[in-house]
Amino acid sequence: MKIVSWNVNGIRACVRHGFLDWLNAEKPDVLCLQETKAHPDQLDESLRSPPGYTTYWSAAKKKGYSGVSLFVKNPVLRTVEGIGSQEFDDEGRTLICEFDDFYLVNGYFPNGQPDLGRVPFKLKYSDTVEAKALSLKAQSGKPVVICGDYNTAHREIDLARPKENEGNTGFLPQERAWIDRHLENGFIDAFREFEPGPGHYTWWSYRAGARRRNVGWRIDYFFITPELKDRLLKCYHQPQVIGSDHCPVVLEMA
Repeated sequence: MKIVSWNVNGIRACVRHGFLDWLNAEKPDVLCLQETKAHPDQLDESLRSPPGYTTYWSAAKKKGYSGVSLFVKNPVLRTVEGIGSQEFDDEGRTLICEFDDFYLVNGYFPNGQPDLGRVPFKLKYSDTVEAKALSLKAQSGKPVVICGDYNTAHREIDLARPKENEGNTGFLPQERAWIDRHLENGFIDAFREFEPGPGHYTWWSYRAGARRRNVGWRIDYFFITPELKDRLLKCYHQPQVIGSDHCPVVLEMA
């Protein structure tokens, strides 16, 4: 089973850069998109109903902001929009999909903003998503996958310039400590099960040729609960795929 997570930073802009060609070539079983920046009624049929897929959308009340979506090949048991908290759900940040043998949570974690004004909101959302995932696991007995743009680089090897960014959101001590707790609470960073080294990023600034020079951040993740560890086959990035300032992240499971 191939699951792909990608912050497209505007689905309509990504389409202009070859999104549908990529989808047709990649053929994931499930595609999780973040920062779609669109309501379904703003999109044409090629996006709402691409051949072979059923799509689900959660859009922010504010037009052109946030938003997540799911493209699924095979029927699912159910899909739930949001996490039951209006302050987060009004921003279209979460979709939850139940499969026969696991839950999938697609999340777009808030940006803390340059003035750090939204860092508390970001951490509260993070806590709420994790609690929801653990609750689903406890109630159903099914393992959980959480994927998406976490907007945090966990360790110094997860960004090209850690020292220069120690005071910036995305690499603040409290944001990094939250991911430490995420791991302590049983979640596994799937990418790090295969690649322990530095230099692997998922986001690059549009400025100063950062992507060409690989001056980036790893802020997009797949976290899994331990029951799925033995099913892991691969987890990797696709930095060669253009269309957004983020690249797709791929999880393959038996």
